[in-house]
Amino acid sequence: MTSNSQTPATFKPSGPLAGKISVPGDKSISHRALIFSALAVGKSQITGLLEGEDVLATADALRAMGVKIDKKGDAWTVYGVGVGGLMQPTNALDMGNSGTSTRLLMGLIASHGISATFTGDASLSKRPMGRVIEPLSQMGADIRARETSDHKACLPLSVTGTCPAVPLEYRLPVASAQVKSAILLAGLNTPGITRIIEPVLTRDHSETMLKGFGADITVETNAEGSRVISLTGEAELMPQKIKVPGDPSSAAFLAVAALIVPGSDIIIENVGINPTRAGLYEILQQMGGDISFENDRTVGGEPVADIHIKHSALTGIDVPANIAPSMIDEFPILFVAAAIANGTTKTRGLHELRVKESDRLSQMAKGLELLGVELTEKEDGLIIEGSGGKPLSGGRTKHAMIESGLDHRIAMSFAVAGLATKSGLTIDDIAPVQTSFPGFSDLLTRLAS
Repeated sequence: MTSNSQTPATFKPSGPLAGKISVPGDKSISHRALIFSALAVGKSQITGLLEGEDVLATADALRAMGVKIDKKGDAWTVYGVGVGGLMQPTNALDMGNSGTSTRLLMGLIASHGISATFTGDASLSKRPMGRVIEPLSQMGADIRARETSDHKACLPLSVTGTCPAVPLEYRLPVASAQVKSAILLAGLNTPGITRIIEPVLTRDHSETMLKGFGADITVETNAEGSRVISLTGEAELMPQKIKVPGDPSSAAFLAVAALIVPGSDIIIENVGINPTRAGLYEILQQMGGDISFENDRTVGGEPVADIHIKHSALTGIDVPANIAPSMIDEFPILFVAAAIANGTTKTRGLHELRVKESDRLSQMAKGLELLGVELTEKEDGLIIEGSGGKPLSGGRTKHAMIESGLDHRIAMSFAVAGLATKSGLTIDDIAPVQTSFPGFSDLLTRLAS
């Protein structure tokens, strides 16, 4: 899990970025590949799995519940125990910094006759879990969480599952793929039909992968335009061979780096471009970014392409709120692009960013202001005045010290920003990057050399 000691790192202005690279496997797909493979009957093989701390936390938790998971070379083998076959863990499940692991595994346990206690690091222990607790409790799970002074349910928490659980029809009150996936995981071992009504489309990896594993799942659109996902429980999942594509959220940092460093021209190979995840690239193109998708193909039901990015003069835009679910993890790096663009970029509808690994709106605003960026922080977004392509000044100090807030995406965003400063910047702790993008700093250095 994430170390308690800080690892500062300095990022300085860079020459042009060039070359062909690949990024680690998609984090969302990696979590789900492990979990669904654990619930299949027989042996599944996964290649391209993200070996970051978040995904490894999921693997360790599954092992603690009786699932055998081996690795040889690039291939991971999961010996599935079947839906309903999980065993009682003997110790608390340490989720490190991974909200995805926590919420998905809460759903998994909710319909099994076992119980588990979830713990996490300081950052994860501040993240609210109420939105997952509510539907899982309606299905019969007994969930006890620590209550904060502002009445938020947080880790540590315990989940005692029920078997059989009660099938649920649930309308998602907020756009959340994690809540949707938690309910689907609970529904797998629940007799009858579990139905989720999704007014706003979120990433659909769970639905796509469940179909591949042989689950009885349908996705329809109702009269009001909402997606209706219906899953028939007591499923029997068939083992699969899964190839995980590169993570578009990880690729986003390198894409923006190429856009803002003059003379850059890079290709990021084998990146997932699922439409529910590709919002950032659409917005960057609207800002004038030279981004093209080459060698389009489908791998394991997921669209994949090589992304070609060249340095571009960006122009600020008004980012529509309805695109947020398809790029919710990419807003920190979009804010960096906006800081270098010409004109004003306005974002709104981003309340979700305040309950991520950190308060991402506040952390990004504070760091960008240290770099001399003019901005206004609103309750649900930032308004950023771009530099017009000029290097960021470093504000009142020659060399800014940026706080990552124990947040991997904040750390990577400011690492990229450092390439477009006059004198560089130092991030107080780059260690959180290991949760999602091992080797990030080395890859950035390789592109600049």
